[in-house]
Amino acid sequence: MASEESAVTQATRPPAPAPLSRKTPSIVDDDERKGATDKPYSVFTHREKWLIVSIGSYASLFSPLTTNIYLPAIPVISRDFHKSIELINLTVTMHMVMQGISPMIWGTLSDRWGRRPILLACLTTLSLSCVGLALVPTSAYWLLLLLRCVQASGSATTLAVGAGIVVDVSTPAERGGFIGAISLGPMVGLTFGPVIGGALAQGFGWRSIFWFLCIGSGSCGLGIFLIFPETLRAIVGDGSIPGGWIYALPIPIVGRKRIMKDVTEHPPSIPFMNPLRMFIYPDVLVLFFFSGTYYAVFSGVIANLSTTFERTYPYLTERDVGLCFLAVGGGLFIGTTLSGKFLNFQYRRINDNLTRQAQTNSGKGIDPTAAVKDSSFPIEKARLQVLPYFIFIYTACVIAYGWSLQSRVSIAVPLFLHAVIGATFICVMNAVQALLMDLVPNQGSSIAACSNVVRCSMGAGIVSLINPLIVALGDGWAYVVLGSFCVLAAPLLYIEIWRGPVWRERRRERERKVAFKFETESPRKGINTISVLDLKLSTGLNYSKLIALTKGQA
Repeated sequence: MASEESAVTQATRPPAPAPLSRKTPSIVDDDERKGATDKPYSVFTHREKWLIVSIGSYASLFSPLTTNIYLPAIPVISRDFHKSIELINLTVTMHMVMQGISPMIWGTLSDRWGRRPILLACLTTLSLSCVGLALVPTSAYWLLLLLRCVQASGSATTLAVGAGIVVDVSTPAERGGFIGAISLGPMVGLTFGPVIGGALAQGFGWRSIFWFLCIGSGSCGLGIFLIFPETLRAIVGDGSIPGGWIYALPIPIVGRKRIMKDVTEHPPSIPFMNPLRMFIYPDVLVLFFFSGTYYAVFSGVIANLSTTFERTYPYLTERDVGLCFLAVGGGLFIGTTLSGKFLNFQYRRINDNLTRQAQTNSGKGIDPTAAVKDSSFPIEKARLQVLPYFIFIYTACVIAYGWSLQSRVSIAVPLFLHAVIGATFICVMNAVQALLMDLVPNQGSSIAACSNVVRCSMGAGIVSLINPLIVALGDGWAYVVLGSFCVLAAPLLYIEIWRGPVWRERRRERERKVAFKFETESPRKGINTISVLDLKLSTGLNYSKLIALTKGQA
């Protein structure tokens, strides 16, 4: 909160810096920027950033883990509750629906109240719901369904908050690597969740799955309470502003060498920012539905794996079925590791080209954090340029997977296809997620939550559809239908690369006009339109709030 007033003071202090020419944009490296300004984007060291992101990644693990650890136990839960597979699959569908809805609330609150308190609240909810699920009677199917929804509301938001943490501590130039790191937790959950679930269900019964989740989420919450610092820039700025007693660490391991600013006057609370406004941005909306389609198809492949493999390869035990998930998990892990490095490489390549051009023309560069504030920088191209290759491989493997099941070939074939599907899928998802964070950098959790609600809603639809589709058409043609969804969504990628910069510049132009209005209405002199606009983008405050701050009436 103090960062708002500090930012306003800096923005209103004449003389205002002259904006660089938009005709010759370039991006300087983060190290070069530090040397030029002596003011790093974050006071946390590189090692501390990685530790913060790693803790966020561990918390994000529970979002896919709560879904996938449950999948190998579906047949045995169906028998114990005396319900059909379709009805037990409904608990998966409702879980995914709640995973989409709950981050819209919790993720937005984390952009206002901070990452640390919201993570603690979500993990507490998750832990308590797991206790209820471990004790649910087999005669109460409705209670199983209800508690799975509560469980999803606690687990899903950890993924959105993790995305916000990445935005808090990283510049666009280094963001690709941190996105890869924050994705490792979910990939571990997706990879080992079914293996752990199958082993627990076979060795100790399906109830042990929820006791395991209770212990894991509880220990994660304890670790966050003890050592995880608040990172929300609207509260702690670059990490050097005290956030108040609620954000104080019992064991201040991270950032203990920081020089904390002495802030005696704090700005008012950050106003609520409606996350639904993301849906009126056409460039963002295109990315939502593009990524949602590929996520839904992936969900259709994964959610039906246990029942399909039990039917196609009847010699498999529950533990064996769980081990089959390792193939797709291995692909996800490889894709996550490589995609982060590749995103940073692609960004630096385009950045270096623009820097050389700018130095040739004028010898000037711009701040790396301003990359997406200038429509001349092709951020859409930097993030999405190579995705068509991954999309082609992904779609072909989804279709081939269906026919391999129908032909009852060696189990090695569908497992290999699983690995390729996982690797290409996560490359697509990470690139889109990086671009979304670049487009709306001041609301990292909100943008992740909005993306999540689209993906989970579409995924829930496919999960509820896939089993009847297989019954009606067979495995081969059912997955041809899923592959056709990928083909239909592919043009959205080219639309984003083609029209995205135009839509982004129009949004930027609207912000400039409002910033000019702010400049003329503010009682203080020397406010530069560009400085005010940067303040708006960094804090997320509306202009009426900024005017109130400058007048001292907030």
